[in-house]
Amino acid sequence: MVNAESATVLRRFVDLPEGQMHLREAGRTHAGRLPLLLIHQSSGGSRTMVPLMRVIGSTRPVLAPDMPGNGDTCPPVVATPAMADYAAATARMMDAAGLDRVAVYGFHAGASVAAELAVLLPDRVAAVILDSMGLYDLDKAADFADRYVPEIRRHPHGLHLIEAWNYVRDTYLFWPWFETDAAHARAVGLPPLSEMHDKVVEVIKSMDHFGSYYRAAFLHDKAAVLPRLACPVLVTAGRDNSQAGHVPSIAAMIRGSETHLSAGIYQPEAAAATAGELAAWLDRTLGD
Repeated sequence: MVNAESATVLRRFVDLPEGQMHLREAGRTHAGRLPLLLIHQSSGGSRTMVPLMRVIGSTRPVLAPDMPGNGDTCPPVVATPAMADYAAATARMMDAAGLDRVAVYGFHAGASVAAELAVLLPDRVAAVILDSMGLYDLDKAADFADRYVPEIRRHPHGLHLIEAWNYVRDTYLFWPWFETDAAHARAVGLPPLSEMHDKVVEVIKSMDHFGSYYRAAFLHDKAAVLPRLACPVLVTAGRDNSQAGHVPSIAAMIRGSETHLSAGIYQPEAAAATAGELAAWLDRTLGD
């Protein structure tokens, strides 16, 4: 059961062979329970996970790393990283942080990292939550990635700051963000202005590398990875999320998986409700 009082989210770094990985964490006082890793989506960093951490961290330890090249984590170790590379970096972080066994939640691109991590470390990943995972035609994925990843270049008059703001805003308003007509409008609405500002800051910090995370997500071969998951899996998405329609197809690739549609995580009240539902699933599944 989730406590009414929200958990305090702290920040720290862990040392990896290639540099430092930035972490947000909460719930240290619940050290007897299995930790939950939360893997963020492309662009934005682990800050996106804070609303979930405040709720779930009230009853179990939670940690949210910035993926390589995102937030305050060092760049990837390879020039063109695949999802397996992001999972390997996460595994190195687990070793450095002394995390023996975890459950893993991944949102959008983070869902692919979560799946790869569970395949890489089957004895150390106890359960997986795949939230809003996308499915893409691999024959067309590279072209789509070229269009989807914005080319934000530093400008002497600061115009790249406005470009980053418009990009972040449009990712909430349209899917894909560059198709700005009524047919592609999303129903999730804009987050609070403070949240928009903070996410734009994260995008600007990561502007040289976050596109690699996007490309890895679009090119990720889910059909080759998902059937290999052997732990309990929840396939979920917000009801209004652009990827909600893929939930049945993704679940069909994973033997014994469960499905769930939530209120999403984009708005504060919705995120709190979703976090409570995810925490309840973890309690029931892990039995700790």
